[in-house]
Amino acid sequence: MKRLSLLLLSPLMMQAAWAQDFVSEALLPKALLTHIDAGTKVRDFKTVDLNGDNLDDYLLVLERADGTRTLKIITKQTNGQLLLAKSNDAVVYCRDCGGAIGDPFDSISTKSKSFTVRHFGGSGYRWSVATTFNYSRRDQTWQLVRVEESEFHVQHPDQMERQIYTPPKHFGKIDFADFDPNDFKGRGEK
Repeated sequence: MKRLSLLLLSPLMMQAAWAQDFVSEALLPKALLTHIDAGTKVRDFKTVDLNGDNLDDYLLVLERADGTRTLKIITKQTNGQLLLAKSNDAVVYCRDCGGAIGDPFDSISTKSKSFTVRHFGGSGYRWSVATTFNYSRRDQTWQLVRVEESEFHVQHPDQMERQIYTPPKHFGKIDFADFDPNDFKGRGEK
């Protein structure tokens, strides 16, 4: 009987752990709530000046029930309103895209006019990807500036292979909204 109750609790415990991955809407600025799409939950958000205007902007990661995710760039206007500036459905990998390790989404790090999305996954072979976008004042948008991919086998972590892709050698101008992690090499205006 004890074993049966553990088996029954296991899915509940897994669901509770999954629910802990989300950010409570109570922690978000109220004006940001209107940017949460119906049927999604907030997986992550960051506050940073993304366009150099000395106003707080936001990065908002939304997750749908099927595990797919959207990253939104929301900018604060001088009148205090929040405007959806850009959105991308591919830059943050889905919940099930990490292989045996599980959810590959690691983090988003930010600094003024720049952000990096990090992923980690695999099984015997582990991989990581860090994708960085910077704000272009000239083009008034966020553009891909660096993709760093790493791979190693767990039995040989000291034998890591690393590739770094940067413009203009590996790709040209790629707008955040147009970025596809599976199809960026050789793309974009140079």
